Amino acid sequence: MEADLIVCGARVLTMDAGRPRAEAVAVAGGRIVAVGSDAAVLTLRGPGTRVVQAGGRTLLPGFVESHLHLGLGGSELGQLQLGGVYGFDAVAAAFRAYAVGRDDVVLMAQGAGYGCLGEGVPRLLLDAVIADRPIAMTSPDHHTVWANTKALELCGLLHGAVMPEGHEVVMGADGLATGELREFEAFGPVIRAAGLERMNVGIATGGEPVAGAAERAADAVHFRRGLAHCAAHGVTSMVNMDGNLYTLQVLAEIEAAGDLTARVVVPFHMKPSMGLAELERASEMDRLYRSDWLRSGFVKMFMDGVVDSRTAFMLRDYPGTTARGQPLFGLQQFQDVCTEIDRRGLQIAVHAIGDGAVRQTIDGYQAAMERNGRRDARHRIEHIELIDKADIPRLGALGITASVQPPHPPGAMDFPFSPVMEEIIGKDRWDDAYLWKTLKEAGAPVALASDWPVTDISILRGIQAAMTRATYEGALDERFTLMEVLHGYTAGGAWAAKLEDVTGTLRIGLAGDLVLLDGDIEATSFAQIGAMGIALTVSAGRVTHQAHGFA
Repeated sequence: MEADLIVCGARVLTMDAGRPRAEAVAVAGGRIVAVGSDAAVLTLRGPGTRVVQAGGRTLLPGFVESHLHLGLGGSELGQLQLGGVYGFDAVAAAFRAYAVGRDDVVLMAQGAGYGCLGEGVPRLLLDAVIADRPIAMTSPDHHTVWANTKALELCGLLHGAVMPEGHEVVMGADGLATGELREFEAFGPVIRAAGLERMNVGIATGGEPVAGAAERAADAVHFRRGLAHCAAHGVTSMVNMDGNLYTLQVLAEIEAAGDLTARVVVPFHMKPSMGLAELERASEMDRLYRSDWLRSGFVKMFMDGVVDSRTAFMLRDYPGTTARGQPLFGLQQFQDVCTEIDRRGLQIAVHAIGDGAVRQTIDGYQAAMERNGRRDARHRIEHIELIDKADIPRLGALGITASVQPPHPPGAMDFPFSPVMEEIIGKDRWDDAYLWKTLKEAGAPVALASDWPVTDISILRGIQAAMTRATYEGALDERFTLMEVLHGYTAGGAWAAKLEDVTGTLRIGLAGDLVLLDGDIEATSFAQIGAMGIALTVSAGRVTHQAHGFA
């Protein structure tokens, strides 16, 4: 057999317990055909084989991004990026410079930190930035949008609007909207005005857009841009945590054109307003898409919001308030929904950030198991930023995956320590916050991700964050070891997505999904891992990214 591609001279970390290390990997027909020593693998070299000399660099299975937003991220790459920009003058300067020469219906910015404009009514502060055209900015967590008066007028929100529970157009004492729009239904009209409604309709409403070939082609541009961005960071498989049947249709057309560079899992979104009969749509998505490249088979739900806006559902009051947030599903309703999803043989993923939301999610999974019987369900909880200690052992006992994001803990990467930890969570809760290593040690399977575009997609920066995050005073050391974090971004992520028979480890017969780092990660100081580059990304034997200057 002649290999199509051989990577040799590498420090191969296979993530396969049966053969954890090697020097070389060969791929033919999109599958791994050899893993072993240089001498053994190079016997498969032929006239048509591309041989990559790794020069001692680390070779890993292609990264599995367990929680991102592919189309949304791709669409936002061309918008104003405000990550790390704080203070009214700095934000205003960035917005005004970005506006020059642009004719967008709504000028959109991303990554705007809570409080980045300073104190005041957000609408009026943004009017002072630009008053004569609609502008809006999205928080890093994508759960809040702030808009100026022109944008609110354009979207019919200036005088408020009736919203479902948990979604809010915040109103001021003057009877007008303050410009703060909390959660998807509230800021949906702004997204629609900006021309991105089709990209958001799944996560916002669980619905499907009205779209023809021209609209699919336009949206495919965003997905292609997102795929290229992912490939540049070594990603070969991903769980796209927003979407619908339309998303799968657009991706299927990209696949048919030969341009799908990563394996994508897409959910059906179940909303509290939906009846159980709507889950037939989830089953239909599962029946239609079951390939190694495109599949569904899971249902995504939101149990709460986020800590920053105090919409995360807590078991105790937020410091200095009598507020705890609200669950988006009632307990009995949620248990019934989980039972029906589980009965259909589908996987469940629930966004749960506050400890109250986490507990209610666990209760729902337990109810489904008790009613339907235990199976290899692999239900998962996304984020788990706070958890009551009584609930820690329940994840492992029930086989619930902790799908968590190393860049998210304040102070670990790009999110500042204050004010979230000091004012919103409060010091007396630090020992309940971001307890991911504790969950792993208690038996919970762990999958790791960025939640891009909420944070930088860089897996290498995420690895560094997971290994170097500060220990909060009075709390346990929650840092992962290198092998733990690499497992969470490869084999662990593949298992959580039910892709372990396709990818996630370097074993003969699995897909030729590889990532070659631009260095030896085991010899690199923890604090420098994030600066390491990606030399080569290979998806099913096809090179999808190659660093400039790397032969």
